[in-house]
Amino acid sequence: MIQLKTIDELRLMKESARLVSKTLGMLAKEIKPGITTLYLDKLAHDFIKDHGAEPAFLGYGGFPNSLCISPNEQVVHGFPNNDVVKEGDVLSVDCGVILNGFVGDHAYTFEIGEVKPEVKKLLQVTKESLYKGIEQVVRGKRIGDISHAIQTHCEKEGYGVVRELVGHGLGRKMHEDPQVPNYGRQGSGKVIKDGLAIAIEPMVNMGTEKVKFHNDGWTVTTLDNLPSAHFEHDVAVINGKPVLLSTFDYVYEALGIVSDEEKQFQLDF
Repeated sequence: MIQLKTIDELRLMKESARLVSKTLGMLAKEIKPGITTLYLDKLAHDFIKDHGAEPAFLGYGGFPNSLCISPNEQVVHGFPNNDVVKEGDVLSVDCGVILNGFVGDHAYTFEIGEVKPEVKKLLQVTKESLYKGIEQVVRGKRIGDISHAIQTHCEKEGYGVVRELVGHGLGRKMHEDPQVPNYGRQGSGKVIKDGLAIAIEPMVNMGTEKVKFHNDGWTVTTLDNLPSAHFEHDVAVINGKPVLLSTFDYVYEALGIVSDEEKQFQLDF
């Protein structure tokens, strides 16, 4: 059952999402060769608590950390640990908070120093596909339109789109209806309506779309051990159009990136 949100509820969800965005921006200043992902996890935990919120991932299904951090061939759900981040790595950082009773859930894949051009392109195309998907979050369209837009953009570049892991509805719980796959047919799935709030999160592999689930119950890696990329935004439908609840602006400010990619999806409400 899809739970459509009121404008007041979406305002609260935007606060939650923006705290995640600010957390990712804070971490962007710290991510560099030589640090550990456990260090980033501690920074994020303290930052979230200092802003009056709770880490949404900590304890969720038994997950032991406040961030999911997945380097290189790890797709998602990686455990922060004491391994040192190295030049040329890529690092998916997925963060969630609970604030005012609502969840924000948002991810960015960071480049560590100079990465290979082919890896840089994977990240670029994956992020582009996220916005291709967001463009389809329009009243009267269907969830499959989002999925199809992401899939076609990535597969035309020869990348593998992960099937087993999907985006999702968002609200008072981290995972609500509907599921939002990153592959699918145009015109399929649930109808998009005003008040819909979803997390769209392309998970895209440089090689095969096939993945391996590890015995720890969480870690997912690419089957061929080639790199994977993961970007995620929280999106709502207001007056028939997609509106971003989250933003990469804080990350871009920290990294010195100039971008207007979000401009068409921003709305003060």
